Amino acid sequence: MNASAGRENAGNGRGGAADGEAVYEQEHESENAPDGSTGSPDESRDGRLTPAELRTLFLFERLEDEQLEWLAERIRVDHRAAGTTVFSEGEPATCLFVLLSGAVAMSRRLHGDDIEVSRTDQRGVYAGATQSYLGDQVEQVYPHTLRAIVDCDFAVLPADEFATAVRTWFPMGLHLLEGLFFGARASQTILGERERLVALGSLSAGLTHELNNPAAAAVRATSALRERISGMRRKLALIADGRLDGRRLHELVELQDAAVERATSAEPMTALAAADAEDELGEWLEDHKVSGSWDLAPTLVAGGIDGEWLSSVAESVGADNLESAVRWIAYSVDTELIMGEIEDSVSRISDLVGAARQYSQLDRAPQQTVDVHELLDATVVMLQAKIPPGIRLVREYDRSAPQLLAYGAELNQVWTNLIDNALGAMGDSGTLTLRTRYDEDRLLIEVGDTGPGVPPEIRPRIFEPFFTTKPVGEGTGLGLDISYRIVVNKHHGDIRVQSEPGDTRFQVSLPIDPGAGPETLPAPAAG
Repeated sequence: MNASAGRENAGNGRGGAADGEAVYEQEHESENAPDGSTGSPDESRDGRLTPAELRTLFLFERLEDEQLEWLAERIRVDHRAAGTTVFSEGEPATCLFVLLSGAVAMSRRLHGDDIEVSRTDQRGVYAGATQSYLGDQVEQVYPHTLRAIVDCDFAVLPADEFATAVRTWFPMGLHLLEGLFFGARASQTILGERERLVALGSLSAGLTHELNNPAAAAVRATSALRERISGMRRKLALIADGRLDGRRLHELVELQDAAVERATSAEPMTALAAADAEDELGEWLEDHKVSGSWDLAPTLVAGGIDGEWLSSVAESVGADNLESAVRWIAYSVDTELIMGEIEDSVSRISDLVGAARQYSQLDRAPQQTVDVHELLDATVVMLQAKIPPGIRLVREYDRSAPQLLAYGAELNQVWTNLIDNALGAMGDSGTLTLRTRYDEDRLLIEVGDTGPGVPPEIRPRIFEPFFTTKPVGEGTGLGLDISYRIVVNKHHGDIRVQSEPGDTRFQVSLPIDPGAGPETLPAPAAG
């Protein structure tokens, strides 16, 4: 929660200078207070904490005795029952809340939906009026909504008292905090906007590239279809100018329907088999005095037409009208094939639009029941333009895995970051592996690559914000940090990396039941 999140991250192997402090914090939390108490509030003292009890909280452990006495006079213990709202987003920020016991969940409201961003039962975490020391420089409202998951006890300090303490006890620190707050907010805004624009540009370019191919094919096929229909009209006029009686014309129409049916059900042929069939049919057409036989043969063969079938056409229309009839049938077959090409192109466009909708999740609630395999496939489609021809894609999906309740759009962002990193590591050749496995109450997702691997000396830092191994200007170092926060903080899962040259695997573990409390989380990821 708020500033304490840094200490939690340090304890989860995310490294940095806070690692030692996190261990120190855990050691002190397990010790008894100097007066022999266990650090839990004594409700018999009218909802107050003693200075010794306050010192057991990492937020106050380094304060002077006089400062602890001052706080003890102003802090009260507040009990909240399970399921109640401690404070709501947007309300005036009147108090600082420090968790003494229980478990809480923090959420933010986005487009009318409450999105959980953090859940913890760590004693001493704090939230609420954490920016009261900034006074009128920022709007003093609660930035989140905090709810008690189980019965909770809080140490509550009024916002104006907290602001007075910070300004009075830490004047130099106050200036540093102001600079850090406003500087970090400005930097985060600029970098966040840049990151989103780059991601949007890359996504748009890839989607445009993928859409351009079937769209161009549909345009070309439509133009060719117009020419074929015009030719069919001319051939029909030649056949039906009175030289054929009604019976033979009726037979010819039936043959045309049969030719179209053969074209729609024709099995694909290998290049060698198609070439042999075209040679054989071309010879048949030449023997029957049909001009342009070598131009007609490929179209007729593609539609499943052979010499034996054309012999029945010759019997129906006679030798004099055979060439016009064959060309009419060829136009019919070609028209059917072109319409099939248009259908394939339009279906491809529709599939791409569906993948884009699945990827963005714009038409769905933020939290919903999702099929992780569909999300992975949609992400691959969106990144298709970035996958070099030399990259082999392997999917090893455990289809027995159930759907899970998750934030689909955020998970797609995780898959995008992991797949993009894998592609960047491999260059122009390699194997990209997407693997899923259902293990009791968790779904395991793995993105693997055959790149050079992550060096052991930087492995503990890869989930740190702004840490990147890419050249200046090519990476912001936020991809894995964002992925970590989405998986761990938002979905109560786990993300870790196993790497050696030729085999790097980013492994994501997601709980099937997102309502599991913090005590059911897996062990923290090792560096």
